[in-house]
Amino acid sequence: MDFDQPPVVRISAGAHRLAEDAWPMTIPAVTQLMSEGLTLDKGVTFLVGENGSGKSTIVEGIAVAFGLSPEGGTPFGRHTTRATESPLSGALHLQRGIGTGRWGFFLRAETMHGWYTYFDTHGGPRDPDFHAMSHGESFLSVLEHRFDSPGFYCLDEPEAALSFSSTLALIATLQRVVADGGQVLCATHSPVLAALPGARLLEVGEWGLREAVWEDLELVWHWRRYLETPQAYLRHLRDE
Repeated sequence: MDFDQPPVVRISAGAHRLAEDAWPMTIPAVTQLMSEGLTLDKGVTFLVGENGSGKSTIVEGIAVAFGLSPEGGTPFGRHTTRATESPLSGALHLQRGIGTGRWGFFLRAETMHGWYTYFDTHGGPRDPDFHAMSHGESFLSVLEHRFDSPGFYCLDEPEAALSFSSTLALIATLQRVVADGGQVLCATHSPVLAALPGARLLEVGEWGLREAVWEDLELVWHWRRYLETPQAYLRHLRDE
């Protein structure tokens, strides 16, 4: 029996079925997840794709199925503003690693302000005042104070609040988390973040989910071309 397993070994369809003609089953990546399942490696797995591709929906569904708050945070306390999460989590079955715990954290850019407010009341006296920091500084402080032990860490487009140098700091944090035995699932459209050494890349799009290498990502191709010849893109905006 293998006891050296990550917190989440595999995600597959559970007993509850979603309507095939309704969202989120109309998203190709979600349909593939439900029909084929997904084995998660140790370390970092990135879901890389455009807005609307389903990467955030999948990360959210897996995070909530694990027991994390849909609006961000840990399994041990949650805040709620307005329920907008998809029903995907209730249709998933998670195979958990043998001997692994329940600790984790869900960091999602769009709801962290609400979590900071919740934490003002429920945090400890030595915890930082996240509201007193800039958006990027608060993200890095959460990474420092909450990504501090082996567990399952889900991130939804964390680069939204980070500068280039801060994104590099995030890469260093994720490397530390993995070295300490943590597992990371992250939705991103940052070519900088996706270049993390040793990460598994799943490209998300109209095809569903597919394994990829950094050099072949559509995201990387477009960023390279834009930085080399921005007018190749901007002239189309002017013409429109």
